[in-house]
Amino acid sequence: MNVLLAVLWKDLVSEWRSRDRLIAMLVFSLLVVLVFHFALPGGATPRNAQHAPGLLWIAFVFSALLGLGRAFQIELENDALAILALAPADRGWVFLGKALANLVILSLVQAVVASVFAIVFELPILAVAAPLAGVVLLGSLGLCAVGTFFSAMSVRTRFSEMMLPVLVIPPLVPVLSAAVSATAELLRGGEVTFSSVQLLVVADLIYWIVGFVLFEYVLDE
Repeated sequence: MNVLLAVLWKDLVSEWRSRDRLIAMLVFSLLVVLVFHFALPGGATPRNAQHAPGLLWIAFVFSALLGLGRAFQIELENDALAILALAPADRGWVFLGKALANLVILSLVQAVVASVFAIVFELPILAVAAPLAGVVLLGSLGLCAVGTFFSAMSVRTRFSEMMLPVLVIPPLVPVLSAAVSATAELLRGGEVTFSSVQLLVVADLIYWIVGFVLFEYVLDE
């Protein structure tokens, strides 16, 4: 647990001091929303409302991939990956600390992006803000678990920026499918049922447990 807190605190403090990853994620995701606005003009049309959940999650995933690609970059540049591997605890705690730090950073970006997205497409997000935040959190838990795990694997590769999306997207299919469906149900009917988020909960549990167990081998040279 001490390793988890140390890694979490270190990543958040480092990001607060530089804010380069946060700003890059925010600017990129807002540009994606702007492109969607030009591609689907007209505000709250039935067509835009139908595509809005998928477009919103596309913006989330793009910003997450940009940030996750830098999750282990500081350790790589400072030859500190070996230090993480030598942490006096199970390496799974390092995974949890990294994944939670990524989740905090991504959540900040998502809050801004969702607000701008709602304004651009005239969506009634404010009325369902609390349940929508829950759905986004469940989807982001799976996204950060998978992304952190494969980010540690790809950071040493020659084409890490290209490898990460290739590795991350396939396992995320059930998470993104359930997240988009739950978001669409929420925006359409104002409430979300447990059956629509059941797959999200199960997938999150599997990815976090598998990541914790298998991270023991990921940091090996």
